[in-house]
Amino acid sequence: MNLKSLSIVFPFFNEEKRLKVSFERLKKTLKSLKSIDLEIILVNDGSRDASNALTKKFISSLSKSNKKKVKYISYKKNKGKGYALKMGVLKAKKKWVLTCDIDFSADPKSLLHWQKNNFIRSQKFCYFGSRRKYTKDVKYKLYRKILGDVFVAIKNILFNINILDTQCGFKLYPKKIARKIFKKITEYGYIHDIEISILLKKKSINVVELPLKWTHVSGSKLNILTDGAGMIFRLIILSLKY
Repeated sequence: MNLKSLSIVFPFFNEEKRLKVSFERLKKTLKSLKSIDLEIILVNDGSRDASNALTKKFISSLSKSNKKKVKYISYKKNKGKGYALKMGVLKAKKKWVLTCDIDFSADPKSLLHWQKNNFIRSQKFCYFGSRRKYTKDVKYKLYRKILGDVFVAIKNILFNINILDTQCGFKLYPKKIARKIFKKITEYGYIHDIEISILLKKKSINVVELPLKWTHVSGSKLNILTDGAGMIFRLIILSLKY
């Protein structure tokens, strides 16, 4: 199945140190996916650094045709990645919606590989990039793997979700499904992905995990101790809700 119509949502918060490189890669993405009816949605989740100014400068530097492909959503109060994704997805106009991290740890060009190998077979499914099911092209820090293993173990105890890598930010949805799911999410922190997976399961929507080239990029705001404990607490709260 060809992805002829695609919105890509990039959420970010206080990313001034990485945006210059990311925007250069985004220009390459616009070029490599030029055969697709493409829409880029940048969502500034209340950044307090120079991210807003850098984003406006990037958009102004684009050609007239590429400017038309870029939407920019910005608000003053930081509300969390889940909220930023929700705002972006609900603004998406194309037939498919891809969520992607602004650090390009996974490149949107991976979609071309998925297309070439006929991995995307139906608009009734969602497609998640998986770092756990396919490990050949994955490079990440040891502490993140340990935290991930603990998180998965607790997730499996609390929820019966048959998805190995719920936390990868690289996810592809048919727009109709994406809008239904993101309208309902209320978890806006690190475990919004778990709520998405729960909601998909409740609606009997299958998730297909696909191979992804993923590389750890330095500069993550994740604190293994404080955020790790917070994620476990929120998982318990989420289990009481569902």
